[in-house]
Amino acid sequence: MRESVRKIARDIRDTRPHTIVIASPHNLRLQDNIAIVTSENSTGRLSGPRGKGVGLKLKCDKEFAQDLLQESTRKRLPVVGANYGTAEGPASDMSMDWGTLVPMWFIAKEERVMARIVIVAPSREIPLSQNISFGMMIGEMAEKSTKRIVFIASADQAHAHQKFGPYGFHRSAAKYDQFVSRAIEKNRIESISRLGKRFVEEAKPDSLWQMAMLAGVTRVVKMQGTLLSYAVPTYYGMICASFVRA
Repeated sequence: MRESVRKIARDIRDTRPHTIVIASPHNLRLQDNIAIVTSENSTGRLSGPRGKGVGLKLKCDKEFAQDLLQESTRKRLPVVGANYGTAEGPASDMSMDWGTLVPMWFIAKEERVMARIVIVAPSREIPLSQNISFGMMIGEMAEKSTKRIVFIASADQAHAHQKFGPYGFHRSAAKYDQFVSRAIEKNRIESISRLGKRFVEEAKPDSLWQMAMLAGVTRVVKMQGTLLSYAVPTYYGMICASFVRA
């Protein structure tokens, strides 16, 4: 799994992106709204064993974030812009969640990609179609922009793989992960929109809503998906996949 993430990081490095839009399930959870982080900076730290840890501080593409907020509002999508600290400057610094820090560690720290980031957080309360529409908005803006844009859907898959895990066991977890894997392999990521609400609740994924945004991006920018790896290291499943312009 680690090598798959590193391959994606190298591929991103080779595209020399200006901006990385990353959708995370673990940043702001705004009831009935998609969050767009409009701060100038994002800083986070993850603690490890024996007092060790990793930290990351990245610059945000505030201009792209504000444009995305404006265009999404104009199209009547349920979005909220969110900053923290001050309106601008060093203290304009949104806390970086682990859904952002982990993939960006490989990209920004290991591969030294200097792109700015835009953090977005989908909503689980709104219709999935609105998260898809938001992804389409990202794709449309990327196509019009003079900047090179990368989109990352950061998320683990089903969380009900183990009886003694925090979410218990349900057989739907394996079925969900299998469905997503096949959707990627068949280049039909948009098929996730057909998944039933009860089935999703049983599987307990973190991925559906970010993948909905990815499905929206691929409606605008024709892309080819490749499944790089799948594993269930603990109670949740993990998938690494790359999507490149077809």
